[in-house]
Amino acid sequence: MAQRTVLLTVFDGLQSLDVTGPMEVFAGAELLIPGSYRIRTASVDGGPVRTSSGLTLVPDGSLAEAADPHTLLVPGGEGTRDPDPRLVEWLRVRGPRAPRLVSVCTGAVPLARAGLLDGRRVTTHWAYCEKLARDHPAVHVDPDPIFVRDGHVATSAGVTAGIDLALALVEEDLGREAALAVARHLVVFLRRPGNQAQFSAQLAAQTARREPLRDVQQWITEHPDGDLGVEALAARAALSPRHFARAFQAETGMTPGRYVDRVRLEHARRLLEDTADGIEQVARASGYGTPEAMRRAFLRTLGTAPAEYRRRFRPAPTT
Repeated sequence: MAQRTVLLTVFDGLQSLDVTGPMEVFAGAELLIPGSYRIRTASVDGGPVRTSSGLTLVPDGSLAEAADPHTLLVPGGEGTRDPDPRLVEWLRVRGPRAPRLVSVCTGAVPLARAGLLDGRRVTTHWAYCEKLARDHPAVHVDPDPIFVRDGHVATSAGVTAGIDLALALVEEDLGREAALAVARHLVVFLRRPGNQAQFSAQLAAQTARREPLRDVQQWITEHPDGDLGVEALAARAALSPRHFARAFQAETGMTPGRYVDRVRLEHARRLLEDTADGIEQVARASGYGTPEAMRRAFLRTLGTAPAEYRRRFRPAPTT
């Protein structure tokens, strides 16, 4: 088995967990199967860098001296808001040589500036997806998944999603059992599928400005199994359906139907994770009506069926 070199670029203002999270995953895999990974860190000039939390990291050397890696990882953090032009230029020249390009959180920004994400489907932290898409129209930004694989390029959302992505890469390299062993050692609950949503419906949507619309948002959350059609919701807000639909989207950033879909999916996920209720019961309680309707929603949004989702995310019973 050929050893894979993992090179993590470091710079002032990076998010420390974007570096240490994936490092611990690859280091755990190396401990489990010696000879799997050689992990290196490098800054532009080889000097120490200070993270956004104040932690000082001392790299192994400079980027100029670094050998071409198998996996090149760029973390995120405040330092990517206006990335060092020297880092961007190094990525532009050396990035195409790497068999695997990886970013965590806003590490996608330097990669995009280097032109390495053009034509690719990528993700980043949800708060920066819109800006990344606006600044780099040749990049196809998907704000929903926690990580995205597009060919040899892998991008992830914020902080802990970098651990999920690193575990997925270990699984690809060394197999599922190795990835699960590393996950157990780190006491993370297996690995989440990449297309799991980054955040809840309530976080994804803005809170409506007007009280009647805020009340409707709350009603939807508390009654996912109720009549949540536009006509019924508009009546609760004392608005015409057409006026309600326009106002709801203007104030929350999403259509009523999309908001309802997210709330129902989130409710079903919680029941699958936290209860022993049967699939049919969960489907009814979440407003899907039938298990097949819920299954279609899960496959469309999460890429996995409800039963498989429960298997992955419901904690094992304690004895």
